[in-house]
Formats: sequence, structure tokens, C-alpha cells
Amino acid sequence: MTDPSAAPDDQSAAPSTSPTTEPKPRGFFRRHWLATILTVLIATPALVFTVWAGIALSFSYSEGTRTGFVQKISKKGWVCKTWEGEMAMTAQPGVAPVLFLFTVRSDSVAGAITAAAGKQVTLTYEEHQGVPSSCFGETGYFVTGVQLVNR
Repeated sequence: MTDPSAAPDDQSAAPSTSPTTEPKPRGFFRRHWLATILTVLIATPALVFTVWAGIALSFSYSEGTRTGFVQKISKKGWVCKTWEGEMAMTAQPGVAPVLFLFTVRSDSVAGAITAAAGKQVTLTYEEHQGVPSSCFGETGYFVTGVQLVNR
């Protein structure tokens, strides 16, 4: 006897007509993995360098003045040009001078120092420690002002 609720055998032999599923689109990072890795390897160090330089140049470790005779000032650098100078500070005549090496980033301050050549000057400076490159200056002492000493 046949069960009327049973499915006929001819339906099981028919091919399956399930809807076709399209593959999911791959994500951006899976499609461009090499470009993503290269961007991260280049952009991350550049960002770290920029933030580090910005912080190091924004906060000064110390500020002060030094008085003496500027012996030399010149504009140096292959790519980043900064004014580099040295000042002889003498406590007493006949004593070997102590040299103060400094950097000037402003052309107007460098011009004032050059105009005061041969005269005793007081340089106002800020010391910045941890500056990541010599592109910002060869020394950690950045001169921000100059004043002639009146005798």
C-alpha cells in the first residue's frame, strides 16, 4: 500500500532548482593588501616623525641669555638651511673663552646678529632637547633675540 502523504519518487530525481548565490564582494583591505601594507609602512614613521618634531620644537627645556662676542655666523645645510654660529664668552681678559654654539632659524634675528658683528651682544635663547633631525639646527640652542650691550 502506498502512503498518500509520501512524496512521489519522481520529484527526488528532478534537478535541484535552488537560487544561485553570488560570492560576497571582498573588502577593500583584502583587495589592496600590498598597497595597504606599503602605505602603513611609509605613513606611520612619517606621522611619528612629524609629531615628535612638533612636540620637541614646541616645548623648550630651558630659556636664558648669554653674553659675549659673536665670532662666526653662517647659513649652513644641504636641504634645510639654518644659521649656525658661535659666540666667545669671556669672564676676564686673558682667560680662554668658552664657546657657545647656537642655531638661528629666523633670518631677521640672524641679520641683527650679523649687524652687531665685533660688538658685545646678549643672545636670548631656548634650548630644545630631543629634536629628531639636524634639519632643524645643528645645536639644541635656538637663538630668538639679540641685544647690544652698552658699556
